[in-house]
Amino acid sequence: MKISQIRSLTDTPASTPMGQVRGRLDARMRADGRDPGAVYQELEMDSLWVDTHDDVSREIDEVQLHSHTFYEILHVRGGNLQYLLDTRRYRLQAGDIVFIPPNASHRPLFLEKLAEPYTRDVLWVSPLLAEKVSQMFPAQDLLPGRAFVLRTAGTPWQEALGGLFRSGVQESYARAPGWQAAVCGSTTQLLVQLMRAHAGGHSIQPQVEKQELLDRLVLYIENNLAEKITLADTARRFLVSESSINQLFRKRMKVSFYRFVTQRRLIAAKILLQEGQPAEQISARVGFGDYSSFYRAFKREYGISPAEYRKLQE
Repeated sequence: MKISQIRSLTDTPASTPMGQVRGRLDARMRADGRDPGAVYQELEMDSLWVDTHDDVSREIDEVQLHSHTFYEILHVRGGNLQYLLDTRRYRLQAGDIVFIPPNASHRPLFLEKLAEPYTRDVLWVSPLLAEKVSQMFPAQDLLPGRAFVLRTAGTPWQEALGGLFRSGVQESYARAPGWQAAVCGSTTQLLVQLMRAHAGGHSIQPQVEKQELLDRLVLYIENNLAEKITLADTARRFLVSESSINQLFRKRMKVSFYRFVTQRRLIAAKILLQEGQPAEQISARVGFGDYSSFYRAFKREYGISPAEYRKLQE
């Protein structure tokens, strides 16, 4: 679903901050007995080039483990949370920038209660723009294929990068003549400054959080997607009880152990679908027992079939 479609469903103009839009959408979906998190599992871009908006979470979000076909860059303005980026977990703070390339799995990990709202600027860059940028500036790695977190607080980059994020968001909301060109221009400047900050010595890449049982379990799932993964076998491997693992996932991920495994398998399946591999072969490669199980899981998680997903990408 596109942001414009979400705005249409909630009767909100383009100038309405996304935090308010999502609040209305979540309330409407709950009233209809539907899961609000499902909407955000397969978001699409409105623009061929760049989409940008700001967002606010005032309570624990419904966002599950997911991926995108585009680049997502988050500029954190406030909040008290951790972030799962592939298999690495970071504690975020104001000024952090989270760079998420296409198909990287990610999700916020909220604490029991938000000490302050999770506020961020959100920038989406299409693979088409990434290809054009690569052709124009072949020696520059402006949109790398690896995920990372950059800490700008207390560095010369904090004001410059934050200002470019806000400029793009304000242009997108004001929609003055030529606003699309202005957003593309500020995005290009931002990508250059981000590359310099990432490569230079004045920024900090925050340390990955100290590895806990949760991290070891996530890494085990990642490395064994094609194999049979059961709760009983996993508990024996890690010398803990089945209930301990399930409680850990429900507390930290807000889903069961099996639901998380399924989510990670489906993200891997989407990549293979984009590559054009037959859906029947994909189901076995990512650990589903048969195609019908894969089809049902895919349709339940994303609201569309594997064939419909492939058609969207084409």
